[in-house]
Amino acid sequence: MVKEELERYSYEVCETDDFKNILEQVQVIKPDLILLDINLPYYDGFYICRTIRRTMTIPIIIISSRDTVMDQVMGLELGADDYITKPFSMDILMAKIKTILRRVTSEEIKNHEEILSINDCYTLNEKNLTLIFREKTIELTKNEFKVIKMLTINKDRIVRREELLNELWDNDIFVDDNTLNVNMTRMKQRLKEVGLVDIIKTKRGVGYSLDVSNLGMGQVGSYDE
Repeated sequence: MVKEELERYSYEVCETDDFKNILEQVQVIKPDLILLDINLPYYDGFYICRTIRRTMTIPIIIISSRDTVMDQVMGLELGADDYITKPFSMDILMAKIKTILRRVTSEEIKNHEEILSINDCYTLNEKNLTLIFREKTIELTKNEFKVIKMLTINKDRIVRREELLNELWDNDIFVDDNTLNVNMTRMKQRLKEVGLVDIIKTKRGVGYSLDVSNLGMGQVGSYDE
């Protein structure tokens, strides 16, 4: 019944009766979400849930006739994202599936946005404020990261000084213009620590750009206008 109802809503469903090799099947299929019963042959659902959660983040909804508070708490503590007791409403199940998949998609988008990469050798990680170049890593301050992130996102154009000031301080009226010069000079020095020599180009009186044309090809060239 559950399989047919899910397929009616255009979900692709993989069922199994090979309960001895469920964990291996999960590793091969890599489903977006798992509906898991507790009372299964060979291994119970609690064991399967705990084992999957050790190495994977696949969402798990337990559906079981075991409706005690202890069972529900155990399932959630072992890593299940939700626990539904039988009998249950298909409408409730569908709502929970949609909610969990929407959350997972949102998290994946956020994680993707937190990491910027160029040519597999230059990586910015917003989560821990680091820049990695050719396996060398530097930790940046929040403002340093804002500068290099903005230049990286806009690597195909000159980022105007006013844009950087607004990004760093929200209101450039109260900031001495020389402050940006000092910050950019310090940023260039930080980049040298990982071998990025003069990758930031200065367009005097206008702004700055990031030259990524030679990333991954040896020495990074430089010029100032």
